[in-house]
Amino acid sequence: MAERQTAPGTGAFSDEELRRSIEALFFAYRAFTADPDRILEVRGLGRAHHRAIHFINRQPGMTVSTLLFTLGITKQALNRVLRRLIAEGLVRSDIGRGDRRNRHLFLTPAGAALEHELSDAQRARVGGAFRAAGTDAVAGFRAVLEAMMDDDGRRSYAALGDARRPG
Repeated sequence: MAERQTAPGTGAFSDEELRRSIEALFFAYRAFTADPDRILEVRGLGRAHHRAIHFINRQPGMTVSTLLFTLGITKQALNRVLRRLIAEGLVRSDIGRGDRRNRHLFLTPAGAALEHELSDAQRARVGGAFRAAGTDAVAGFRAVLEAMMDDDGRRSYAALGDARRPG
């Protein structure tokens, strides 16, 4: 019987199990992004635009600084993304009422329609995978993803959940 080799710090999981899981994650991510990538390509937009649209939709009125933290990109990169989305009529930026230095971001009706088209494709893929894997696998899948997040990711993820809870 072959001895089970484990990678340092990975507990009881063999190097091969970890490698196969990493490969599965790569190929799943490629499939997960393929449909939205095709939709975005027609408009000359990319994944950074998609992520911005997604999170603005999830938290309408979020500030530019909150989006910057959520996406974990540079100000310069975010400015390029937002300028394009605003120019395309997909996002609007409103001056803050309490603090005029803040810019609050909202999807326009065209932006909401694009977000819906992009998320429909991803919801269909994830929903199909959930149905195929079974309901018991869903909680485990989410637990693995949450455990992989760094502290900033966990804070952003938690904040999005908090923002969606009523009152």
